[in-house]
Amino acid sequence: MQGKKAAIMIASLIVVCFLLYLFLPDFNQTKLEREKTVSSIIKGSKIENHLGDNVVEEEEQLVEENHHDKPITEQIKDKVREVVEGAINLVKKDQKIVAIGDSLTQGIGDETENGGYVGILNHTFEDHNLKLTVENFGKRGNRTDQLLKRLDQEEIVSSIKEADIILITIGANDIMKVVQNHFTNLTIEPFQEEKVGYIERLTGIFNKMNQLNPDTQIFLIGFYNPFERYFSEIEQLEMIVDDWNDAAKSVTEEFSNVYYIPTKDLFINSDLELLADDHFHPNTSGYKLVATRVLEYLIMFSEETEIAKENIEL
Repeated sequence: MQGKKAAIMIASLIVVCFLLYLFLPDFNQTKLEREKTVSSIIKGSKIENHLGDNVVEEEEQLVEENHHDKPITEQIKDKVREVVEGAINLVKKDQKIVAIGDSLTQGIGDETENGGYVGILNHTFEDHNLKLTVENFGKRGNRTDQLLKRLDQEEIVSSIKEADIILITIGANDIMKVVQNHFTNLTIEPFQEEKVGYIERLTGIFNKMNQLNPDTQIFLIGFYNPFERYFSEIEQLEMIVDDWNDAAKSVTEEFSNVYYIPTKDLFINSDLELLADDHFHPNTSGYKLVATRVLEYLIMFSEETEIAKENIEL
């Protein structure tokens, strides 16, 4: 019975997020108006008890706090600057990066409309005259099965063949498909069953990319939990995200040129608002953290490669 209640809770939560996405697309709407709408939607759902009537009050307080969040924003900028300075010393030749996947690659939620973490990387490279170019093949709603088919498209095939680095975000919509297919009877089991297919398709994606370009380096960007801020006490949500992250990481470990980049920790216990108005995708600040994490891993890989080359030469 508890498992069934938890499943209904998960379903209700995801429905609320979809409602937020449908009814809050207007970035010109004031913050307070948006939060009142959020509150009214939540009060009409089955998860009212988890948020209560204090949503608007807490969010108004957050809005007030965010007027004074410059030190936090500056910390992000400092971190980006530190990472970029490290990258400058490591990039010694022209390199091409291909970013591909779902809405997180496309940059949905970035209020500046500059392309999310991919756009931030691109602008950062340009501003510092780094010899890196980034092509973005992000497509909203993409699942692993759809990405596999896209890897046969001529434009994508051509880009991957020339890529030194491939960045991927994929899998969140595979999870959402489980919700859509089992909404009337949602339990943990369908997520576990679908994970098996996800692993197979993710393996197929990496195999296909390696067939096209065995010399490329592939980085899979992990999931974060968009519900952590208000629903951290619902363990089933955490279990699903962790379970699928672990599965994704295990797949990357089967390939010598595929690496896993975690992002879940970036969105936990942050004093800064990191999600967009749909309360699902990252906002610009969230994408900045993701971009910084990606840069850190690219630098770490470059350092390891340089050390390996030196050892070979010795």
